[in-house]
Amino acid sequence: MTAVPARVTAKRKYIFPWKYTLYIPLLFMTGFYLLPIYVMLITGFKSFDEVSLQTMWNLPNGIHFDNFLAAFEKLAPYMWNSFNMVVPAAVISSFLGSINGFVLAKWKFRGADVIFPLILFGMFIPYQSILIPLVEFMRDINMYGGLPGLVLTHVIYGIPITTLTFRNYYANLPKELVEASRIDGAGLLGTYWYILLPVSIPSFVVVLIWQFTSAWNDFLFAVVLTNPTSWPITVALNNMAGSQIIAWNVQMAGSFLAAVPTLLVYIFLGRYFLRGMMAGALKG
Repeated sequence: MTAVPARVTAKRKYIFPWKYTLYIPLLFMTGFYLLPIYVMLITGFKSFDEVSLQTMWNLPNGIHFDNFLAAFEKLAPYMWNSFNMVVPAAVISSFLGSINGFVLAKWKFRGADVIFPLILFGMFIPYQSILIPLVEFMRDINMYGGLPGLVLTHVIYGIPITTLTFRNYYANLPKELVEASRIDGAGLLGTYWYILLPVSIPSFVVVLIWQFTSAWNDFLFAVVLTNPTSWPITVALNNMAGSQIIAWNVQMAGSFLAAVPTLLVYIFLGRYFLRGMMAGALKG
């Protein structure tokens, strides 16, 4: 066995692991972004008399679960409205984006290079600029005031980002897959369903998480397009505050409950989200 020179050993011994210094800004940013959750939680556990700006950072004197129970009783029906709206909106927009991405990436046709930028243009249209025509359109098709109209809105607004994601993902796949399916006699839908759809699970994870979060956190479309019985949880949370005295402990408890679904999605599916992006889902 060859002996390691003393000089090399000494150099190795005193090498400073500079890569660990990267954790310092990461830990700082993590703590900064966790501060709102910390304030929500400790305020939600406080009694009404403890809530004030001066003691905002102080821990509660006791744990009051009744704040969360009161908030859940008020928000439970609207939470189900959110689930009934978010799940179909995310699934439908993901499948439509997948089909669009496949056609634009692997099944070229005349004008595809023009249609793709036009679809992406929808990402840059502000919500506020189309509210009036959107309301009029929903009234004309008798979908104003309920969840179906809100689902349709999120599906349409989700198509640009889902199309971009799948188009970039499919563009990185070998073209031999499509050519082999054509040789075997598969058509457009057959190639998509049997060849590309099974290998596009990473992209589906990315767009489903993205669309779920976007639709769940939406307030503007929800407050404009739905009536009180169809409110999602974001609108109900906004209207939970009283006009004279606001029970901030109950309000913060409700805010945390409204954020729990998206938190759970990223806690349990975050690694799959990162794998999907690393697999080429968001590569240009």
